[in-house]
Amino acid sequence: MAPLLSPHPVTPDRRYFVVRGRLWRVVNPALPEEDRVQLVADLMRARREVGAALRSKDSNAEKLARQAVDSAKRSLGERGLPWWTDGAPDYNRRMVRNTPYAGWYAALGIE
Repeated sequence: MAPLLSPHPVTPDRRYFVVRGRLWRVVNPALPEEDRVQLVADLMRARREVGAALRSKDSNAEKLARQAVDSAKRSLGERGLPWWTDGAPDYNRRMVRNTPYAGWYAALGIE
């Protein structure tokens, strides 16, 4: 498996990265690169559309844009069912201190 490049700490099992003490699921590493690139582009476009809808106060456009964000994130493996198949629980969006990763994170000496 190629090294995961992230400006944030990545858990030893490479399932999550940590931002401000919270775990976030990484992109499914089994996704073909071409698919990943397209899905990230779709996600960024949808996020821009959310911002535009908020600025224009268009609640319908905002709803559609947020659905597009969710769809892209699910396709990337960041939301929805976990992309791993070993039955391990999903700790996405949880504070790292409240998960089995607490000791690993504390040992990093961050925060």
